[in-house]
Amino acid sequence: MADVIEVGAARDDAPPPPGRTRRRSVTERGNRATPYLFLAPYLVLFGAFGLAPILFGVWISLHQWDLQLPNRPFIGLGNYRDLFSSDSAIYGDWWSSVRATGTFTLLSVPLLVVIPLGLALLLNEKFPGRTFFRAAFFAPYVLGVAVIGLLWRFLLDANLGLVNLLLGAVGLPSDTPWVTDVPWAWVSLVGVTVWWTSGFNAVIYLAGLQDIAPELYEAAQVDGAGRWDRFRHVTIPGLRPVMLFVLTTTILASANVFGQALLITQGAPGEQTRTVVWRIVDEGLRDYDAGRAAAMSVFFALMLAVVSVVNFRLFRYRED
Repeated sequence: MADVIEVGAARDDAPPPPGRTRRRSVTERGNRATPYLFLAPYLVLFGAFGLAPILFGVWISLHQWDLQLPNRPFIGLGNYRDLFSSDSAIYGDWWSSVRATGTFTLLSVPLLVVIPLGLALLLNEKFPGRTFFRAAFFAPYVLGVAVIGLLWRFLLDANLGLVNLLLGAVGLPSDTPWVTDVPWAWVSLVGVTVWWTSGFNAVIYLAGLQDIAPELYEAAQVDGAGRWDRFRHVTIPGLRPVMLFVLTTTILASANVFGQALLITQGAPGEQTRTVVWRIVDEGLRDYDAGRAAAMSVFFALMLAVVSVVNFRLFRYRED
């Protein structure tokens, strides 16, 4: 009997046949390669239309890349130094555009975070016509920036615009320079942007509200929590990751403002509402200096990356 057991144990410990080992190795390699095969189409597209242009832009920023000249010498960080050198021809215009972009972002982001949240809370309630109002608030967002810009340029015109006409009809000043003087130009840009894009953020908030379990509200109500307490202790914690997403995307979108300023205020008064993206476009396509335009783009992208990282660090969502 002992001999039989030893023979059986020896058979169990014996290595598998060589053919079976090769088949198993091929199968394991195929399983490991499967995720990369699914990712391959995205990686190819990202490399061709995302990573390659970024690297090429960085390469251009290191050269004196005049589109009208055949020679494009390497100058290292010279284009970046021009952004910080007060003796540079672009120093004043560049930092003026940064200031304009910062002003617009600081004015618009709080409104685009708070107002859509209020809309989402209202639209999450049950009342007749709720679907209509959801569509009505979202409808402006489907319009292109060209349509929005031209529409409001005419509505806000100081002489012929409908806004001043209506204000005069109710006894208010009818000559407000909405698009030609500050602070009215900022009021116009921020107001139009809030009207145009609030619906999108409201839809994001609405999706987050519907993901909060109703049992949490019921339990809070049983414990005697009022409407404000339920909002603070149930709604806000439940929306924390959604609010982080809305805040980050809104900051990035506001910092990249271009069409509204170009079409509504046209940079007026002077160039006080000319934004960073507008300045980059002018530098590269009007002045044909692609090197400086690329340096502006890279530096601006790094600024937004730092802001995004700080935002995530300050408001990141923690699972309890």
